[in-house]
Amino acid sequence: MAATPLKVCIVGSGNWGLAVAKIIGNNVKKLEKFASVVKMWVFEETVNGRKLTDIINNDHENVKYLPGHKLPENVVAILNLSETVWDAGLLVFVIPHQFIHGICDEISGKVPKGPLGISLIKGIDEGPEGLKLISDIIREKMGFDISVLMGANTASEVATGKFCETTIGSKVTENGLLFKELLQTPYFRITVVDDADTVELCGALKNTVAVGAGFCDGLRCGDNTKAAVIRLGLMEMIAFTRIFCKGQVSAATFLESCGVAELITTCYGGRNHKVAEAFARAGRTTEELEREMLNGQKLQGPQTSAEVYRILKQKGLLDKFPLFTAVYQICYEGRPIQEMLSCLQSHPEHI
Repeated sequence: MAATPLKVCIVGSGNWGLAVAKIIGNNVKKLEKFASVVKMWVFEETVNGRKLTDIINNDHENVKYLPGHKLPENVVAILNLSETVWDAGLLVFVIPHQFIHGICDEISGKVPKGPLGISLIKGIDEGPEGLKLISDIIREKMGFDISVLMGANTASEVATGKFCETTIGSKVTENGLLFKELLQTPYFRITVVDDADTVELCGALKNTVAVGAGFCDGLRCGDNTKAAVIRLGLMEMIAFTRIFCKGQVSAATFLESCGVAELITTCYGGRNHKVAEAFARAGRTTEELEREMLNGQKLQGPQTSAEVYRILKQKGLLDKFPLFTAVYQICYEGRPIQEMLSCLQSHPEHI
């Protein structure tokens, strides 16, 4: 007998979640392995007097977070989270990282036995012993295997169909390959690697470096200085990963899309760079700028810098990560933004 088609559920509907929903919705129509209807959990909002779920299901567009891009009609927006996930075989998590505990607590025990998950969430958390990966939180709370997807993937460009690469990290290779089958297209090329923790940390840490790059542009430092921010930031990303990853760290992973490619993309565009540049020029808090500039989307870089700072402080390692430390102190402790430059000038050649 043929295997029952796997039902796909997307937890989240921001601009990145919508770009991925467009890919998945089109792919499942052509692949018998997957059910033809894709459920997508949507946090309900009122937009122009209409419920957002109604707009998506009738007009097949999220006019708030990804305007101008039509979703396939087989992607169905659902308000109730438990209803969205109850029969899922594959769960795609794509929400701001600060909400993952609450989401997992709400759906724990409400999904069938034996599903698989993939996290597109870029951030880290803190546990009693320090670093806690978002995938570990999902794995522990939900009890199933989680892969991760990170890469140089600006949502609007992916939704438009412009060519890009991305990386899936999976501790179980066959699960990573299954998600590759679900997500890959001719313009969205995927490489699967087993160095999953490194892939995930790259996706989180690059947002903090992007804040530093935004500060650099806000101060009008020039391209040479910004290149130094990116290079020194990559050094700190590699050093942090080697210190805190539980498994073997492959240097080759940093050359995948999740590493240097995503770092470059994020430091030249994206919300973290955009808000940090405005912060440098306007002198207002990142929270105020987030509300004004991001149309309801969440900023990840400053919060990740705070989590990184506390983890490094706990281990007595702040002096070895001057860029990460400076980004946190500028965002939250009133350190003068001009000290970004002194942080670069005094950065050690090796970490």
